[in-house]
Amino acid sequence: MEGIILYDIIVVGAGFSGSIFARRLAEEKNQRVLLVEQRPHIAGNMYDELDAYGILVQRYGPHLFSTDKYWIVEFLEKYAELVVHETKILSFIDGKYVRLPFNFRTLQQLVTPAKAEPLLKKFRSEFEGKDRVSVFELIEYQDDDIRNYGNLLFEKAYRTYTAKMWGMAPDQIDRSVLNRAMMSLGYDERYQNKDFQYLPKYGFTKLFEQMLNHPNITVCLNCDALEHIQLDYEKRNVLFDGKLYKQIVYTGAIDELFQERFGNLPYRSLHIEYRYERHDNRFALPCQVISYPQAEGYTRDTEYKQINYLDNLDTPYTVIAREFPLPYRKHAERGNIPYYPVINQENLARFSRYADEAKKFSNLFLCGRLADYKYYNMDLIIENAFEKTEQLFKRLGL
Repeated sequence: MEGIILYDIIVVGAGFSGSIFARRLAEEKNQRVLLVEQRPHIAGNMYDELDAYGILVQRYGPHLFSTDKYWIVEFLEKYAELVVHETKILSFIDGKYVRLPFNFRTLQQLVTPAKAEPLLKKFRSEFEGKDRVSVFELIEYQDDDIRNYGNLLFEKAYRTYTAKMWGMAPDQIDRSVLNRAMMSLGYDERYQNKDFQYLPKYGFTKLFEQMLNHPNITVCLNCDALEHIQLDYEKRNVLFDGKLYKQIVYTGAIDELFQERFGNLPYRSLHIEYRYERHDNRFALPCQVISYPQAEGYTRDTEYKQINYLDNLDTPYTVIAREFPLPYRKHAERGNIPYYPVINQENLARFSRYADEAKKFSNLFLCGRLADYKYYNMDLIIENAFEKTEQLFKRLGL
């Protein structure tokens, strides 16, 4: 049996990108897929599990699904029962809670209702027809009052939060990243102004278990693919355990695949601390997620009991997860999971060199947040994976 190839395609990484590739290749094209994952579990950073009190905890921070495209909802419904969940977030600024996204209620809270009246009229007039606006558009606006309010938001929230989250000043980070949190031009309290917002009732891990439950898919956990991959520059192929496969779909960090030959691509990571509290009133926090732009060292708290839809969850205890951003270091005790690519011109130029290098290998296919060095919301990572699988089907003539 030695030397016999049991699989058609190797997929590296069991997050959304890798799992979607594995399922579509197995189900739609009858390909035998080996899915390898270096962590001891599937689902990537969406992984969740029950704690000692029966609370479903997302171990890599809160992931809350939203999209404007219903076909993505229908795709997820194939593998999980979804429940409507609109994400609500508060920000703790100057000793009080204000709504995030910053909206017209926030404006009244920060400048007082009396001073807010003329400013609200200006916002409605100047931005008629828009429902959200970026803080950078505000601080560059021609009207003095709107610009001054934009600067107020920037100084009280964006500058301090960015310094902690990214370890650098806002002008060093691509605006597409910072513009993810925009001001609502009204009283909309939903963090995302997307039409469809859900959570899988029994968690993301169960969803992934169903997605990967196919006879053509074999999952291998605790397997570092980089210990099995060899780059054959002469024949322009990628080998796995010395064997040539139709394709190796790689969703890991692209710089690590090429042994950082063009330098390190930096990521930010998180250290998460948990605390348990007993509350007769059920919840400890006034909202499911609290952002702390002015706090020292940490950025947000998540009370997972507030985003649980499990049957018969009846415990007086609640768990709060606090996030401390730090640089990603693969072999460090803390911060050894890459969460967020640090997007700026220098890093994108370096990534471009890696992307060009990857094109030299005929059976290597890249997809996902780490391989694309791009920050994707959950709906975009699913949409991107679908687009990329279609490209792979065409490449292979399937």
